[in-house]
Amino acid sequence: MKAAQEVRHSRPYELAITTGLVAYGVVHLLIAWIALQLAFGKSSQEASQQGALQELAGGPLGGVLLWVVAIGLFALVVWRVLELGWGHLDVEKKVSSIGRAIVYLVLGVSAVKIAVGSGSSGSGQQRTLSARLMEHGGGRVLLVAVGIGIIALGCYHVYKAVTKKFLEDLVGGVSDVTILLGRIGYVAKGIAFAVVGVLVGWAAIDYDPQKAGGLDTALHTIKEQPFGSVLLTVLAAGIAAFGGYCFIWSRNARH
Repeated sequence: MKAAQEVRHSRPYELAITTGLVAYGVVHLLIAWIALQLAFGKSSQEASQQGALQELAGGPLGGVLLWVVAIGLFALVVWRVLELGWGHLDVEKKVSSIGRAIVYLVLGVSAVKIAVGSGSSGSGQQRTLSARLMEHGGGRVLLVAVGIGIIALGCYHVYKAVTKKFLEDLVGGVSDVTILLGRIGYVAKGIAFAVVGVLVGWAAIDYDPQKAGGLDTALHTIKEQPFGSVLLTVLAAGIAAFGGYCFIWSRNARH
């Protein structure tokens, strides 16, 4: 326990968390950029975290940057694990930490896979998994439950935006700009999650795995709606705002 506490208050640990949150912010900025291109029909990348990592891989020093992102995200996993063990969290915050740790881990693993050349389409994997689940009697029920869970997660993000609960993650003074970026960003992420949840649940109800998918499918669905390009542009701006919030979070993270 003493060793864990020493790690949590060490300078390298703080630097690792800062790097991880900056990496998380960069990923969201890339998602926003891809979504904006999609809004104007110019995107060639998947509009998802996977697509953002692939976009990063295609840039200068892409391989090196992917490894930096992966290491930073794995550091965030360690942060959440230590927080669970020695952070004196209530039940809500423990659930939140577990969820965040899983997100960081999955994203970090994706970064490593792309860095070594074995990354693949996230939406394609989602549809394959959905198809396999639908082959079994309880699979569709499970998918509906997953969809409801994702919608609930989206609602929780909106709740955090409305109540400014995300400020609990920060220490020090909080500017109006920080609050604005956080609220816009969490609302945008909440909407995206809600659309993904609806698509997953509807795919199970309609027995059509092609309708299931991740963020890329959700953003394409929004694009297909009336005034879809405008809606997608607004959502891209919101996701970019969350990326900006992550940069501020990296300097003021409570740990």
